Amino acid sequence: MFDGEVANSVTAQMQVRSLDGMQLAQTDLTLEALSDEFVGGAIAESIEAPVVMPITPPTRIALLLPSRSEGLSQVSDAVRAGFMAAWQHERANIVVNLIETGETPEDVLAGYQNAVAGNDIVVGPLTRSGVTAIVQNRAVVKPTIALAQPDATEATSSNLLAMGLSVEDEARQIAASVGGGRTAMKAFAISTNVSWQRRAAAAFASAWRGMGLQVETIELAMTSGFINPNGLLDLRNRIQTARPVVLFVALDAAQTVQLRVGVGGEVSTYGISQLNPHSLADWMVATPLLDLEGVRLLDMPWQLQADHAAVMTYPRLPQNPDQRRSPDIERLYALGIDAYRVAHNIAIRQTDFDLDGVTGKLSIRFGSNATRFKRVMQPAVYRQGVVQPLENQ
Repeated sequence: MFDGEVANSVTAQMQVRSLDGMQLAQTDLTLEALSDEFVGGAIAESIEAPVVMPITPPTRIALLLPSRSEGLSQVSDAVRAGFMAAWQHERANIVVNLIETGETPEDVLAGYQNAVAGNDIVVGPLTRSGVTAIVQNRAVVKPTIALAQPDATEATSSNLLAMGLSVEDEARQIAASVGGGRTAMKAFAISTNVSWQRRAAAAFASAWRGMGLQVETIELAMTSGFINPNGLLDLRNRIQTARPVVLFVALDAAQTVQLRVGVGGEVSTYGISQLNPHSLADWMVATPLLDLEGVRLLDMPWQLQADHAAVMTYPRLPQNPDQRRSPDIERLYALGIDAYRVAHNIAIRQTDFDLDGVTGKLSIRFGSNATRFKRVMQPAVYRQGVVQPLENQ
């Protein structure tokens, strides 16, 4: 949950919402009596008419989150806290209205339709199924900043900008940065049967093949939470035979430690943000992961760069001092910050702009049937067992 100050801000904005349609009455002005020297005489200088500034109604932004879902309430709270932290920093002429839903596609669709009826911009849904539901039902009739990707088979709307965090996008960025411009480079894309890992490995393999390079996808079996030792032995033999130049590991940090212990660290190894198991603050006291020395990965500035200009601008998510920060919750908080910044730019009629965001370098084009969103994440490497940012390559 976010702190009381943010909660008060949301309440205040809900109250402001009731004033949207009101007009301000003009104040009658009474002219003082003219002095004797002007009676019967001409006025030498013309009196300039006062400038009347039009009253611009606020832009109403609906933040659509599955807060009523027991399983998604914590992630919803993190996104909401980040969004409101950014709004408090740069309120402009914007009113934020929270629309809470459950997690079923039908409930999300109903909430979305309610949001577009009373707001100018919608930020959400937060789930892939929710975004897919509004696209399938052709409900996207106002500018919408989705916080997840719709299913790839769905045709999107020109009113929809999808800026969710995506393991597939991270995998494709790694493939482009490592294999771009190469003519002969073989890679192994390694995962388990977990859905996000399969998606990341498939995205890397597709991008790698798209550059004319060779890749093998390898799925490792898990036994009682550990990679099957026979699978690691088989992988080690395949590495020695095929001699890949790159291992792309669609795995988390603990699994990658097991892999490196089992097959060695001779082959250059790359992974996505799930290879970073700690928040930026927790690395100060974390046990170094020495088995991951030299492994490269991507993550967002919020997780890597305390001295980044945007990272320094916004407060950290309040945390129970007795609990370790969840890196995934931190990433969702950062997503909320950048979602507001993008919505703010769209609210002031920006259609083509870049942001040095807390989730990465963002490039946005919105409207005129040319909607585009691109996020370039921050490269990093394990040095002395700790994740360290690298210069962008």
